[in-house]
Amino acid sequence: MIPVLVGAAVALVVGIIGTYFYTGLAKRRGWAQYVRADGPTSHHSKRGTPQMGGIAIFGSALAGYAAAHLVTWTAPSVSGLLVLFLMLGLGVIGFLDDWTKIRRERSLGLNSGQKLVGQTVVAIVFGILATRFARDGLTPASHRISLVRDTGIDLAVLGAVAGTALLIVWIVLMITATSNGVNLTDGLDGQAAGAAAMVLAAYTLIGIWQALKSCGNLATAGCYDVRDPLDLAVVAACVGAACIGFLWWNTPPAALFMGDTGSLGLGGALAGLAILSRTELLLIVLGGLFVFETVTVILQVSVFKATKRRNGGVGKRLFLITPIHHHFEQLGWSQVTVSVRFWIISAVCVAAGLGLFYGEWVLLAS
Repeated sequence: MIPVLVGAAVALVVGIIGTYFYTGLAKRRGWAQYVRADGPTSHHSKRGTPQMGGIAIFGSALAGYAAAHLVTWTAPSVSGLLVLFLMLGLGVIGFLDDWTKIRRERSLGLNSGQKLVGQTVVAIVFGILATRFARDGLTPASHRISLVRDTGIDLAVLGAVAGTALLIVWIVLMITATSNGVNLTDGLDGQAAGAAAMVLAAYTLIGIWQALKSCGNLATAGCYDVRDPLDLAVVAACVGAACIGFLWWNTPPAALFMGDTGSLGLGGALAGLAILSRTELLLIVLGGLFVFETVTVILQVSVFKATKRRNGGVGKRLFLITPIHHHFEQLGWSQVTVSVRFWIISAVCVAAGLGLFYGEWVLLAS
């Protein structure tokens, strides 16, 4: 477990110190936040706050990951590199969105279609690579849909080509949904970073447990057929610790925002960890806060469009404003209150997810 501890420690220290220096650089360069006109009025004071803090998060995570492998003098695994590729690839899409906002000096960057195309391309490349590099009969990604491990739903029964194509479609859906979910959650100081750190901590524990109970080391009831579980734990620990280092400066009032650079990239890291650790559907529970934020936006848009058609072009809103955290702000909750309560929701979801994961192993092992 030395690489996990070393990677997390380095990512945390680099995150706290590096984010401080990055914030100063962003201020000097004028990489500033532009606030949406239809958002809560309390957010107008945030205009001018440095953004694209995802750069600091990813730099810290990469430093931690490199240190973890240098101290043990081991090569990075294919699974670990794939998660990092997905995180950075989606981070680039977010960076283009943030940079467009800065250059245009407004809160609108890439449109939803442009973002979706970018996310899809990165996800397809990830999916293709994740079905290769077999070792001991295991590829990083599995053709089976997984909950806390692979289930009996095997996409490969459709044939090699059709099964792989359907798997990639499933991977694309997972990645776009998760990255957009984290993106929607990133609207208040510290909210997305804190929630993501909790889920990443869960994946650190899951990776360590899967490594200890690996079928390659111990072929007993309840063992796990996952490639490179310990290195996935290292990645999760490094990215999670980097989020905490960033959160040191992102707590209210935030000195820096992660921007789409950070939120899309973090969503990619979570999706990649879920896919490669064979816990795809478990991510719905672990990342329950992100699901909640996404569902409320979908409901708001659906109700508005449905009532608009019926009421002569005048649509009704289910919530005062979405994403849902802004609804509670409009009800009079302070930003700190909303963030902390949403952290509590996230913590409960993570605890429930870990309970399901461990409970399933106990049932199989008993």
